[in-house]
Amino acid sequence: MDKLSPYALGATLYMPATRSDLLDVVFGSKLPELRSLVVCLEDAVAEVDVSTALHNLKVLLEAIAARGGRPAGAPLMFVRPRDSEMAAVLNDWPLMRHVDGFVVPKLTLSNLRAWEQAVTNTDLYLMPTLETPEVFNPNAMVELGQALKASLDQRVIALRVGGNDLMGSLGLRRMPATTLYSTPMSYVIAMLAGVMGSQGFALTAPVFEQLAKPDLLKAELELDIAHGMVGKTAIHPSQISIIQDSLRVSLEDFNSAKLIVSDLAPAVFKHNDVMCEPATHYKWAVKILERARWLGVKQTEIGSVEAPVLLAGAAR
Repeated sequence: MDKLSPYALGATLYMPATRSDLLDVVFGSKLPELRSLVVCLEDAVAEVDVSTALHNLKVLLEAIAARGGRPAGAPLMFVRPRDSEMAAVLNDWPLMRHVDGFVVPKLTLSNLRAWEQAVTNTDLYLMPTLETPEVFNPNAMVELGQALKASLDQRVIALRVGGNDLMGSLGLRRMPATTLYSTPMSYVIAMLAGVMGSQGFALTAPVFEQLAKPDLLKAELELDIAHGMVGKTAIHPSQISIIQDSLRVSLEDFNSAKLIVSDLAPAVFKHNDVMCEPATHYKWAVKILERARWLGVKQTEIGSVEAPVLLAGAAR
């Protein structure tokens, strides 16, 4: 299977599988700007509603099949099962051909083998979620990363950082006036960016809980991007455009990246009063161009707001 770009995810909206409007979202009549969707059967669904949620998911997939599949330009669609046992059942549903993959909840080294045995359909991508106490241990993350690369590497789009569960394991909840980076998650995200990023994994940033504070969300997104996060989980439609606007590449970074990857680039050069060194900045430049391909470039003009300029080759 061709590796799906993690930058195609953009803002990823989680929706309980019990929702009645999932088909409208899948086909773009609702939230047409959405890039990726997770139909959740885990934390967002109460135990008593699991059978209803599974039935609703089946009805959704049957409706997609009846329309001939998801349309071009539709958001990427993932399913988050409750555990590996549920995943094994869903893995064998023929209707799962209409889904891009699974979000794997609470992945650890100890349950990795169970997930490997459950998700054998190689047409389904995987997004494991790091959200258990083991995540605070860098050695455990090194081992998990190595194990993932040895078994499921080509199917993993990105690793999702489960901020709420990680904070909950410490008995904490973020303060309403600060970003996640004013909590122990600052250490966790920086550590994961180094440990997992150096092994080649992309990471997506945790949710932002304060729906009435868009400026604080933007501040947190700046820190997400500075730590190399490729996308962010959204918990409400009002967050989608803010996340995706923030993920767009600045024109200055875009131009610098083009110069750095050029075959004619000198060993060291100055651009906009910043030193550029292709030997050390090449990987950054490639990621910037990939991000721009999927999410666009911010075009700033005097007296106007930033408007995205999407590039040729982007899916949307």
